[in-house]
Amino acid sequence: MAFFSIIIPLYNKENFIKNTIQSVLEQTFGDFEIIVINDGSTDKSEEKILQFEDLRISYFSTENNGVSAARNYGITKASASYITFLDADDYWRPIFLEAMLQNIKRFPEQKVFAGAIEFETSKKTIPAQYSIIKSDPESQIVNYFKASLKESAIWTSCAVFHTTIFSEIGNFDTKIKSGQDTDLWIRIGLKYPVVFIWKILARYVYDSKSLSKNTKLIHEKMDFSKFNEAEKSNAELKKFLDLNRFSLAVKSKIAEENEQFKMYYKDIDLNNLSLKKKILLRLPSALLKILISFKTRLADLGLVSAVFK
Repeated sequence: MAFFSIIIPLYNKENFIKNTIQSVLEQTFGDFEIIVINDGSTDKSEEKILQFEDLRISYFSTENNGVSAARNYGITKASASYITFLDADDYWRPIFLEAMLQNIKRFPEQKVFAGAIEFETSKKTIPAQYSIIKSDPESQIVNYFKASLKESAIWTSCAVFHTTIFSEIGNFDTKIKSGQDTDLWIRIGLKYPVVFIWKILARYVYDSKSLSKNTKLIHEKMDFSKFNEAEKSNAELKKFLDLNRFSLAVKSKIAEENEQFKMYYKDIDLNNLSLKKKILLRLPSALLKILISFKTRLADLGLVSAVFK
């Protein structure tokens, strides 16, 4: 049985999947299995996968049911005690698994491990910025919500989970079409601390085109209502949720979805927002579109990493 099960959901990533798989095969720690779930791709993704002859790769093809269903299916096929996910267009540095293994040994009682990431734009690659106060030069145990006020301390393609987590809190919510990863991290954060590794272990490819896609999916994003009771007694969770509500409220206003905007806005405690964010919430959609377009250009140039934060 392998030490790590690596789950890769795949949907129309023919231009990326080969490099993604190669980044796994080049790991300095080789005791792993790769589980590729082809989620109904219509391009040449399958052809790219079948070019690999490594016996550690298992390939499954399903109808297109969405990334959450693909990841959940991968979990059922995993044989290792530690599960990690890798999106089909992201990349691992060669020491990813080795660094995770070292921290599993260093913190044997912990079940959630995450590493720092970098963003690749069309111009340059920049490191993510975190709200974590650095208390150890290598890795430290953090509260997920306090650690995620800038970038999330858990990134889908840069984290490892003990398999018992999924039997205890459940898998990805297939009803959520956008933000399903955040939903799972919140549920994890309510029960588990996170071992955060300061080394940059994975690369995320920034795609400015995803902004228009996100606004079109605004009705299918999570509304956080399932956490209403929990946030009443958890100040760290409340602030984290309010920052996410702010982001979705801005996206809703840009998409001119006024009812969606009101839904997110009404639950925000404005004391948890900076003055700049409070002002942005009051701006008309036309002006917001201009500002977001400008910040998107900055992100493409590598001058900022997050557009809606």
